[in-house]
Amino acid sequence: QVQLVESGGGLVQPGGSLRLSCAASGIIFSINAMGWYRQAPGKQRELVASITSGGSPNYTDSVKGRFTISRDYPKNTVYLQMSSVKPEDTAVYYCNAVRVRTTRWEYGYDYWGQGTQVTVSS
Repeated sequence: QVQLVESGGGLVQPGGSLRLSCAASGIIFSINAMGWYRQAPGKQRELVASITSGGSPNYTDSVKGRFTISRDYPKNTVYLQMSSVKPEDTAVYYCNAVRVRTTRWEYGYDYWGQGTQVTVSS
């Protein structure tokens, strides 16, 4: 059974920094893309950043230049370094792993983490 476990959320002041981590555990042969989504109260879940198996990052416009996504491939872990945070970054952040394969013969499945709360407030 594959699980995604997130950590690093919390309360941070505007302009501050925070680092989120998400580790995939279980029998894993490969993972395609990994990414971070967020959902604020009353809003739809949106993609924040993603990174492909080849290391290419992608960011939503509102976080470009402020957030950095990175990946530790041997540890099956993805990070989100959040800098210059704003109150509008407040949301539950969810980790996502795309096409997680436990063997080379299967297509794979997508998995989600349980979410971690990020609150930006003074």
